[in-house]
Amino acid sequence: MASASAVAGGRPPGILDRENIVAGSDFNRWLVPPCALAIHLCIGMAYGFSVFWLPLSRAVGISSPVTCEGMSLLGALTTTSCDWRVSDLVWTYSIFFVVLGAAAAMWGGWLERAGPRKAGVVATCCWCGGMALGAVGVAMHQLWLLWLGTGLLGGIGLGIGYITPVSTLIKWFPDRRGMATGMAIMGFGGGAMIGSPLADRLMHAFASPAGVGVWQTFAVLAIGYFVFMLAGAFGFRVPTEGWRPVGRTPPATIHASISRFHVHLKDAHRTPQFWLVWGVLLLNVSASIGIIGVASPMLQEVFGGRLIDKPGTLFTAFNDADKTAAAAVGAGFVGLISLFNIGGRFFWATSSDKLGRQRTFAVMTAAGTLLYGLAAPALLGGSIGLFILTFCVCASMYGGGFATVPAYLADLFGTKFVGAIHGRLLTAWSTAGVLGPFIVTALRDNRISAGIPRDQVYQPIYWTLATLLVLAFILNLLIRPVHPRFHMAADEIVPGISEVGHGTAVGPKVGGPARPSAAVLLAWIAVGIPIAWGIYQTAAKAAVLLK
Repeated sequence: MASASAVAGGRPPGILDRENIVAGSDFNRWLVPPCALAIHLCIGMAYGFSVFWLPLSRAVGISSPVTCEGMSLLGALTTTSCDWRVSDLVWTYSIFFVVLGAAAAMWGGWLERAGPRKAGVVATCCWCGGMALGAVGVAMHQLWLLWLGTGLLGGIGLGIGYITPVSTLIKWFPDRRGMATGMAIMGFGGGAMIGSPLADRLMHAFASPAGVGVWQTFAVLAIGYFVFMLAGAFGFRVPTEGWRPVGRTPPATIHASISRFHVHLKDAHRTPQFWLVWGVLLLNVSASIGIIGVASPMLQEVFGGRLIDKPGTLFTAFNDADKTAAAAVGAGFVGLISLFNIGGRFFWATSSDKLGRQRTFAVMTAAGTLLYGLAAPALLGGSIGLFILTFCVCASMYGGGFATVPAYLADLFGTKFVGAIHGRLLTAWSTAGVLGPFIVTALRDNRISAGIPRDQVYQPIYWTLATLLVLAFILNLLIRPVHPRFHMAADEIVPGISEVGHGTAVGPKVGGPARPSAAVLLAWIAVGIPIAWGIYQTAAKAAVLLK
């Protein structure tokens, strides 16, 4: 059936339009997850852009930075003779995630109308085009071009690319919503795990006496990501009306919190449920993102010489060799946190299919409260291994919150507009990206300025983060099913929807072939190889903790 826009324009649906990607009866839904991963693994490199900051801070001087005293931020935007400061470059990272939330909120409704293939192609062009424009900015040494391209245009690609796979997977896996969204969002967390070491190798390969190799690395990554993301976008299909998995019956764990109706996008933000989930995500992310950002210095400052077989030596007394050795341990800690963050996205989201979304968030926020409020302060000066394990578990729940929340929204609001609703909810992430680091860095800097010993700086920070999670626990308990007055009327809903808990019509029982096809196997191999390589690289970095 042609879309309304196609009919109005008098043209048949194009290759990117939703009407041309409705799956046939022989389509295997297990082809969709690797397509989703292909997009998320690429845009997830946004987490790994810190690998570029130090090389870019000496892009002019090559061997050492060319500093210009008194240079303002405005001056840094247009200078061609002075090296950028890391503080100037970090703004790119901030722009990423602010624009991500705004783009997801603005274009989420369009995604549901246009379909995942068109949205995936747009996300590809924005993300890769942004990196290409950023490469031009680096080559010309124009920071404003880096901000405009990689930050703004790339951030739009991030926002659209983040919600597109999630929305599609939820529709294909009504029986395993948590597992499906966990797979995709695990890929977003794993993007830096692959991209950072790859970028590091490329920069070393392109580095020369005339340059640090960053713009060439940007260009190569942009081309590679373009191919990978485009393959994922063109692999997307949407289920036929009334589709459901073969033999699908409602799970025994289905309960009242799983809506049997759909809520329209225009009404979702008018419900208390939306804002309660928004608050839970904001607090859960704020409680972790700030401390993860200072994970390496925190470990070094808390345990000092014990990390490098020099017990009793304070961090402030380290010589250059000590700092290098401790930094290697800190990098291993960050690598281990990354693995737990990624694994937690799949573990907690998958567990929520059995436990339920509200109970899963209750467990995560309660456990986080205990770990931040009791375990972490008690371990100051104690066991290094238990301290590391505490923050790795916290990192798993940070990632788990991201991965579980789309399924939570589908349970509450139905799946018809879940991509658009999820897009609006991501403004909580953008807010947390500012709030969390501000809380942690403000408390840390104030205590250091007050002369508090470095190993005693963090205790009130942990208690503050525990308080945030207590508030998240309370908000989560207040969530109830959406009031019937917000349910869409029968004539507003596409006939034949038979997803778990949604509608009453029974559609065709099409579940795809029982055995994996060659296309499915090749797709999983294509995403599996880089994931395996990234895990190896991260595990090798984390292995320093075992020495």
